[in-house]
Amino acid sequence: MPEAEPAAGPVPVPEAAPKAPGRDRYFDLLRALALFRVVLYHLTGWMWLPLVFPSMGVMFALAGNLMARSLKRPPGQVIKSRVRRLLPPLWAAGAIGVTGMLVQGWGPAEGEDTLTWWLELLFWILPLSDPPNAAELAGVPGILPGTWAEPFAGPLWYIRAYLWFVLLSPLFLAALRKQPWLTIAAPLVLMAALNFGYLQAAESIAPILYGIGEFGACWVLGMAHQEGVLKRLPNYVIPSIAPFIMGFGIWWAVDHGLSAENQLGNMPFASAFWGFGFVLLLLHFSPSWSEWPRLLERFDGAITLLNSRAVTVYLWHNVCIAIAVTMWNRLWSLEVMWRDLPWLMNSPWPTLIFSWSLIAYCILMFGWLEDVAAKRRPRLWPSGAGKASRSKKGSVA
Repeated sequence: MPEAEPAAGPVPVPEAAPKAPGRDRYFDLLRALALFRVVLYHLTGWMWLPLVFPSMGVMFALAGNLMARSLKRPPGQVIKSRVRRLLPPLWAAGAIGVTGMLVQGWGPAEGEDTLTWWLELLFWILPLSDPPNAAELAGVPGILPGTWAEPFAGPLWYIRAYLWFVLLSPLFLAALRKQPWLTIAAPLVLMAALNFGYLQAAESIAPILYGIGEFGACWVLGMAHQEGVLKRLPNYVIPSIAPFIMGFGIWWAVDHGLSAENQLGNMPFASAFWGFGFVLLLLHFSPSWSEWPRLLERFDGAITLLNSRAVTVYLWHNVCIAIAVTMWNRLWSLEVMWRDLPWLMNSPWPTLIFSWSLIAYCILMFGWLEDVAAKRRPRLWPSGAGKASRSKKGSVA
């Protein structure tokens, strides 16, 4: 009989290649909540919304986190990439908005230097300072109020602040690696110096410095989270100190007349501390989801869309709200509405739905510019639904 062959040993299995770092779905959720809260607040003006969720501090922290992650590449490349992703959507908005203002008669005021006025329009191209806008225009009767230019340009302070943070990020990161806690605290110290008059700034520079003071600590905090600085602390430290930081911010706000007419956004000193403490807690409890928890899976499409079109939503939401409110208020002319349905007319929810419908239209019209700016294939509605369905088919097969 032939000799039996020796039993084969275990077949070596090649190790799987390490996965590239994917999206942090927890951060995606925070960004989507921040955008929704911004739209809701600009529609309703409810004073408690910035207290429940300080959207701007959260958005700057998330952007700072992503910037620190990107700065593993040469800083010049990263800054160029970030600026390139930001500007084309702004240029599209500016081309439409500024043209509309000019058509409706906007121009230099009496006695204003014409050359200076035209030069300031360049901030619509590179917003190192807040781009100018018209105070009063003719509007479009029944569609746009005569004050439409102000809310249209209103959100651009965020673009200006974001641009400065991007430009300063290499310096922030270098300082953070040498003196982490001093770097995190530095914007709050700047805010205190501005608030108490120890530092005086020219009118052209003051908005930039106030932006850094109010939100710079959140941006640097996001960078510190990416760098692992917060993980060096014992687990009990942040939950112990963050409520006191937030408490100081809210105490200052209440002591200085916090009310529906004098809201947290009018108090940058209080806002800086409240937002910093809030973001500190959010980053401390960060679960770093690579996949959605079961309860959130159904919202994946909406959250993915908002993250993919965050700049478009932010740039256009205010004018969408202005149109929605103006057109909704026309219904007061119908007797049945003011006589039988005043509760519906006074409710913010119909105008919120209408506003988001107009925002969806702007996403379709202008959102693809974000893909072009990022050198991606343009998509009209990047909700990830197609990818999810293909993934399910693949798992079944």
